Amino acid sequence: MASKGAASRAAARKQKDKWKAKRWYTIRAPRQPWHFKVIGETLGEEDELLIGRMYEITQQEVDGDFSKMHVKLKFRVTEIVGQDAITEFAGHEVLKDHVRRQVRRYRGKIDDVIDAITEDGYYVRIKPFMVTQGRVKTSQKQGIREACRNTVLQTAARNTWVSMQKLMLSGELEQLIDKAVRKVASVKTIIIRKSQLVQDGVIVDDGPTLDQIREEEDRVAAAKKAALAAAMEEEEEDETPDVLAAAEAAADEEADTAETENVEEEVEADEATSSDAPDYASMKVAELKELLKAAGKPVSGKKDELIARLME
Repeated sequence: MASKGAASRAAARKQKDKWKAKRWYTIRAPRQPWHFKVIGETLGEEDELLIGRMYEITQQEVDGDFSKMHVKLKFRVTEIVGQDAITEFAGHEVLKDHVRRQVRRYRGKIDDVIDAITEDGYYVRIKPFMVTQGRVKTSQKQGIREACRNTVLQTAARNTWVSMQKLMLSGELEQLIDKAVRKVASVKTIIIRKSQLVQDGVIVDDGPTLDQIREEEDRVAAAKKAALAAAMEEEEEDETPDVLAAAEAAADEEADTAETENVEEEVEADEATSSDAPDYASMKVAELKELLKAAGKPVSGKKDELIARLME
């Protein structure tokens, strides 16, 4: 039993730490229409394990459009190049809370699921959602659904998958649907609530390559670093006159302090001198005459004359 426990402990020590084997990968959006934009990071142990991994992010974080914070984009990792995980756009979805808020009483709700094929052969599933201004008949709902389906199929057939992405995420496809369905009934809300890439088509290598994007990113980073260094140098130069002015002010303050101390010392010395002199005014006439006799001076006259004679 003891040997078995020791063997299990030895095996546990030899067990590989999976977290230490993992490394960070930079997730990049597709070449078109996002030009390999960095959208996030992920951990992985091996390149093969990342293939097919889904990454979700809001459209606001990708495009910076605050009005699209309720739209969630989905990207699927298709290729690993060094530390970069290249993805493809796998579809989007509008948050359910946002869709639920569009529905009110006494209005008609219309859903549909449309499988379309783009001009470049991509098989896409699109799910529109519509809310009418008021109650509508079943026949009107069918007419709205048919007009919407025809618009989506025709638009997909005339556009590539990249163009369809732009139409769906910008709201242009919703505007085209609105123009078509208004002939049947008045519609208040139209949302492409979900899209899904079912099968890839013809991949077109248009746009900048990954190496070109990396070079551009390095150039931008170097420019930012140089601008930051220049700003710091200017700030240091601006602070130098302030330091000199502060030093001069401190020197002037010390000189003023020393001058004030000298004046105070002189005043104190004068006060001390004046305090050492005898107070003749408080003395009696007899005392003043004794002092005059000791000094060999005349002793006749009034008190003021005697004091004046002593102070000569």
